[in-house]
Amino acid sequence: MTSHLQRASDTWEALFRAQVVLMRHYTARDVWGSLSPKEYDVLYTLSRGPDGGMRLHDINNSILISQPSLSRMMERLERRDLVERAPAPGDGRGVVVRLTAEGTRVRQDIGRRHARDIEDTVGEFLSDDEMDTLRALSTRLTSAMQARTHTEKSSR
Repeated sequence: MTSHLQRASDTWEALFRAQVVLMRHYTARDVWGSLSPKEYDVLYTLSRGPDGGMRLHDINNSILISQPSLSRMMERLERRDLVERAPAPGDGRGVVVRLTAEGTRVRQDIGRRHARDIEDTVGEFLSDDEMDTLRALSTRLTSAMQARTHTEKSSR
C-alpha cells in the first residue's frame, strides 16, 4: 500500500514532469512573434490584473523569474511600447505597470495562437471532464498555497 507521503511525492513529480514537457513543447513553438514566452507570460499576467495594472511585486508573485530580472524585462517591454508605468492610485510613491494598446494587441495576437496550440495538445489528450477536473484541482492547490504563504508572511 502506498503511503500518503509517497502518494503526495508521486503526484507532485507527475505534475512537475507534465509541466516541464508541456513548457518545452510550447517554448519551441513558433507562436511567440517578437516576444519570449516569459515576456508573453508577463503581458498575460498584466491583462488579468485588476484595472489593467499591477505592481511589480504582484506580477512577480505570479511568474517564475526573479525581481531584478522582472525589472529589466519591464524596461525592455516599456521601450517597445508594450507596457507603461503609472502612479498607483492612492499611493503617491507606488507605481503600477499597465499594458499599452500595442501591448494588448500583441498579447491578444500571440494568445490566440498559443490557445490553439494548447487545444492541439492538452485538448487532444484530455477529455472535457478531465480538463475540468485538472483545472479545479490546480486552482485548489494554487489557492491553498497562496493562503498558506499569506498566513506564513503575516505570522512573521
